[in-house]
Amino acid sequence: MTDQASARAARAAEPYARTVRGSGPGLLLAHGAGGSVEANYGPVLPALAAARTTVGVDYPGTGATPRATGPLRLDDLADELVAAADTEGLDRFAVAGYSLGGPVAVRIAARHPGRVTALLLTATFGHPAPQLRLAAETWRTLAAAGDRDAFARFLLPYALSSRALHALTDAEAAAAVRELAATAPPGAGDHADLVTRADVRADLAGITAPTLVVVTTEDRLAPPPAQRELAASIPGAHVAEMATGHLPFAELPDAWGALMVEFLRATDVSGRAFRHS
Repeated sequence: MTDQASARAARAAEPYARTVRGSGPGLLLAHGAGGSVEANYGPVLPALAAARTTVGVDYPGTGATPRATGPLRLDDLADELVAAADTEGLDRFAVAGYSLGGPVAVRIAARHPGRVTALLLTATFGHPAPQLRLAAETWRTLAAAGDRDAFARFLLPYALSSRALHALTDAEAAAAVRELAATAPPGAGDHADLVTRADVRADLAGITAPTLVVVTTEDRLAPPPAQRELAASIPGAHVAEMATGHLPFAELPDAWGALMVEFLRATDVSGRAFRHS
């Protein structure tokens, strides 16, 4: 059996849980490492689904999707999300990618240029530069060791902005560590491993869909310079900046949702025009 056939067989044996909300033009949601569709997009789903058929899949080892039996592949995640769109009858769709979901979304836009109407990328990267790669390697090691407390204590300062972290009391910080340790999905280490290998730089120059890159300016996991580098590599990409850490859905959910809705509405009307103030 070829590697491609093996991958197809593995996907068939490990069905991806799907989230579908709303009606109207299609919008695919690619979530981040250690997250899920609900965890990363839940706070903004009502706004996005108000005028869109929003479709997302949970990666292996998170949500209701079983953990994979081998290393994750970017192409497989992209294929599963497109397959979900096909199942829902969506011929064309916008694609939103958050964190690790950014490379997934880019890969979809590169492989299906005639189907992707818009690309929205938030807190993401084109390749794992040293700060992100080193953090993901440590994340992967702690997950493999099964030390949930150490994993949570390591990741929390990367996830929140310094401002948000400083605003927590000692009791609130301890509670946040406990919650993160308790809710970390079994596939989080597998997701982190894919972060260390995800490289879509070769895809960026060929992106033709109207693109919005939301730079999270207080991000300690996906550094803002790397996010801006990604934007500069996509022809005609629009850039909007948000003063948040790596979790815009936790720190500024209303602003994040409104920004994506505004971009989608503008591209619906003009195909490319968008202005953010």
